[in-house]
Amino acid sequence: MRLDKMLSENTSYSRSEIKTLIKKGQAEINGVKVTRPETQVSFGEKIVFCGEEINTEEFIYIKMNKPKGVLTATRDNRQTVIDLLPKELNIKNLFPVGRLDKDTTGLLILTNDGELAHQLISPKNHAEKVYEVILDGNVPQSLIEEFKNGVTLHDGTKLKPARLEIVENNKCIVTLTEGKYHQIKRMFGVYDLGVNELKRLSFGGVLLEENLNEGQAKMLTNNELKLLKNSKK
Repeated sequence: MRLDKMLSENTSYSRSEIKTLIKKGQAEINGVKVTRPETQVSFGEKIVFCGEEINTEEFIYIKMNKPKGVLTATRDNRQTVIDLLPKELNIKNLFPVGRLDKDTTGLLILTNDGELAHQLISPKNHAEKVYEVILDGNVPQSLIEEFKNGVTLHDGTKLKPARLEIVENNKCIVTLTEGKYHQIKRMFGVYDLGVNELKRLSFGGVLLEENLNEGQAKMLTNNELKLLKNSKK
């Protein structure tokens, strides 16, 4: 790939600004200064531009603590999760893996790795997703077995088995291996329970950190990426 194209995909500079800065000697490849924008580079090479090392990996993996009221989308006339990303992370044509409803908070994975994203949300795979749920009524103990056996929704859809752990009278933890539209709300709706708060705590083994505030995002660690890739069964 051309150096100027690589930098345009990995920085917030425009292509014309990048070409000018390269010609002024603001770019290095593996410790060697270059001044030609058309210089060929490969993914993984060490590139320093304007004094900063650039992430030149082909794919990028990010986790975000999604706040309430923000759309899980790449673009819209309303605020999206992409709009929340800081400049240094808002690169490489990122998109969310799956979706969280507008009023759902918690862990969201973003990447530009289409193959992995497809595998993680494919019905053929079983990447676990864990949610904290606060309901408008008390949860009966009988629901633990109901979820374990697979809930049948009002429209007749039979769901895969799910784990339910009752934390408090109206608070529980639900673990799913599928992701149907408004699934948790519809599951509890079968038992006349409404969902007041819904928060995703983990996805594919990657956990939502307590110190990652709502609206914040950070790169996945190598260990977290391994967990995510190994979560496909």
